[in-house]
Amino acid sequence: MAIGVFDSGVGGLSVHRALVRRFPDADLIYLADQAHAPYGGLPGERIVELTKAGCERLFEAGCDLVVLGCNTASAIALRRLQQTWLPSVRKARGGKPANILGIIVPTIEAATGLPWAQEPEYPPEKAEALEVLGIFATAGTVKSRVYEIEIDKRRGDLAVFAEPCPQLVPMIEDGADRLALAPIIEGHVEALIRRIGRPPNRAVLGCTHYEIVADLFRRALPEAVELIHQPRATADALERYLAAHPEYDPGSSGERRFLTTGAPGPQNGIVSAFWGETVVFEPA
Repeated sequence: MAIGVFDSGVGGLSVHRALVRRFPDADLIYLADQAHAPYGGLPGERIVELTKAGCERLFEAGCDLVVLGCNTASAIALRRLQQTWLPSVRKARGGKPANILGIIVPTIEAATGLPWAQEPEYPPEKAEALEVLGIFATAGTVKSRVYEIEIDKRRGDLAVFAEPCPQLVPMIEDGADRLALAPIIEGHVEALIRRIGRPPNRAVLGCTHYEIVADLFRRALPEAVELIHQPRATADALERYLAAHPEYDPGSSGERRFLTTGAPGPQNGIVSAFWGETVVFEPA
């Protein structure tokens, strides 16, 4: 048995690394759909189709549980696959457990301080003094408005402003120099602050690719702004999930495999620097 992590590219490695640290003995298989990345500008139906294919490949590789390390796939494809596809997968596996989890629910839990299972008041009680949460994300995630919709159901005192960053994923995938990335990130931070009229109280890097350059966001944001890290929130949520669902066995041999639909071999320098050693992918 193993835990699968799926992303359109290398950004989900930030989630993978957090899971390796939290579950050092677990078997983890990572799949990057680099042949079709980035997902942020793709039509919704195409994102569902590609996410389904990626999860199918990870189930075939021996995973019972797949974590979508991709905000765009989590926002657009997750619920649809859970409701319309997973029942047939479980039936075909003879009732063997199979599930897909996303990273948006853990992030919203971290941002609101409320467990997802807690029934939200609707409409939530409004407050005069608002906290402001900034979201940096892909165009697809921003267009879905998933963060605004779900947080508004739970926290009437938390205003959400989302800033699309369409250039960042392709640049990180292509191994762009950090000197080239820094001014673009600074520009997005300045644009968000201008729209709000002041710095946010907290900010979410709402794309796992951005965690690879989280230090550049940290440097661009005012020191008082708290950064909410999706990989840590996801590891927390998965730990709770596995404790509540012992039917899912994460394995115990510490296996690590990295698959890609793109060109196999070593990944670019910015990824290797983030990971701490060269990351070598095999063909999916």
